[in-house]
Amino acid sequence: MSHLLDRPAAPVPRSATSARSARSARGATVARALVAEWTKITGLRSTAWLAAATVVTAAALAFGLGLFVRPGGAGSGASLAVAGHVLAQLGPLALGVLVGTGEYATGTFRATFTAVPRRLPVLGGQTVVTAGWGAATAAAAVGASLLVTSGQRSGAGLVVDAADTETVRLLAGYVLHQTGVALLGLAIGALLRRATGAFVTAIMLLLVLDQFLAANPGRLTDTLRALLPAAGARLVQGDAQITVLDAASLGPDLGAWGGGLVLLLWVVALLGAAAYRLRRHDLS
Repeated sequence: MSHLLDRPAAPVPRSATSARSARSARGATVARALVAEWTKITGLRSTAWLAAATVVTAAALAFGLGLFVRPGGAGSGASLAVAGHVLAQLGPLALGVLVGTGEYATGTFRATFTAVPRRLPVLGGQTVVTAGWGAATAAAAVGASLLVTSGQRSGAGLVVDAADTETVRLLAGYVLHQTGVALLGLAIGALLRRATGAFVTAIMLLLVLDQFLAANPGRLTDTLRALLPAAGARLVQGDAQITVLDAASLGPDLGAWGGGLVLLLWVVALLGAAAYRLRRHDLS
C-alpha cells in the first residue's frame, strides 16, 4: 500500500494545461480590457462634457423647432422630440473618434498593447463601452427633448402614444441611430488613428457627401446617397417623410429600417478594417 501512496501523480498533459491557461488568459484579458476601457471613458472630463452637450443640444433644438409648431400641422409628438438629431449626432460622433484615437494621441497604446498583446480585446472593449455610453446618452437626450417640448405638444395637440408603431420606431430609432453614429466614429478613429483626420472623414460621410449628392439628383447620385451611412437618419424620420423621400428618389427605396441597416453595415465593415489593421500591421 505504501508504495502506491508514494507513487507520483500522473503528469497533466502539457496540451491540456496549455489549453486551460489559454482559455483563462483569454477570458481574463477580455474582462480586463472591458473594465479598462470603461475606466478610461468614465474618467475623462471630455466624455461627460460631450454627453451633457449632446443632451442639451438635442433638447434645445427640439424646443426651438417646437416654437413653430401649430395645431393641425404635420408631424407628431415623437417627431418633434427627435427633431434635433442632425446636430446632436456630432456629440456621439466625437465621442467615438476620441475613444478610437485616444491611445494613439497620448502614446499610451504601447503600454496598453503590451498588457494586452492580442490587441483585439482592446478594440472589442472600446466597441462595447462606446455603444453603451452612446445609447445611454441618446436615451437621456430624447428623454430631455420629450420633457422640454411637453407644453408645446399639448398646445398643438400632439401626443406621444407608446402604442403607436411610428412613435416607438422614432424614439427607439433615435437611440439606435445615435449609437450607430458613435460606433462609426470609433471605427473610423481606430482605423485612421488620427483624431482630426477621423473626424473630418466622418463629417464628410455623414453630412457633406449626403448634402452634395442631394443637391445633384439623378439615378447614380441617388443610389450613392442611399448607400452612405447618412441613410441611418431614416430611423428618425416619420413615415410620411420617408414616403416622400422614396417617391422623389431614383435610387433604392430603403424605408426606415433599411437606412439603419446601411449604417450598421458601414460600422461592421469599418470595425473589421480597423481590427485587421490592428492585428496585422504596426501600431504607428
